Amino acid sequence: MSVFAASDIVEVAIRIEENGFNFYKFAGKLAKKKEEKKFFAELAEAEIAHKEIFEKILAGVEKSNASESYEGEYGAYLRSYVDNNLIFTKEIMDKQLSKVKNTKSALDFAIQRELDSILYYHEIKNMVPSSQHDVIEKIIDEERKHFLSLTEMKKSLA
Repeated sequence: MSVFAASDIVEVAIRIEENGFNFYKFAGKLAKKKEEKKFFAELAEAEIAHKEIFEKILAGVEKSNASESYEGEYGAYLRSYVDNNLIFTKEIMDKQLSKVKNTKSALDFAIQRELDSILYYHEIKNMVPSSQHDVIEKIIDEERKHFLSLTEMKKSLA
């Protein structure tokens, strides 16, 4: 059953990358050591790179034909949905972000968000036409790269 077009999910991915960028900038301010600050700055830049990759993917996929009351309504809805219901929700940010006090807790938070996003994309893939699964797999591959970077950094701190 196809509920979403791949373009819908790519738009969600773009918003998640924007939220991730903001988090990594925040984490960089918490970091005490120069190499930790550099690591979070690199992750923030990687989020921007992911966003650009996803924007290129979006330009190449068929757009959803959702009916709108005004131009951009559906995109605004998807961005609001991400901000309030997925991965970096206001509740998560308020509750869990208050526990992020240092590099280790920032890494733990980020690792969990990456895992959540990978799981989300795996699950949502089943709601996209099978002919568009490759688009979702590209997003998953990018998220896995961040997960691996984060877990390597966490190991190096142990």
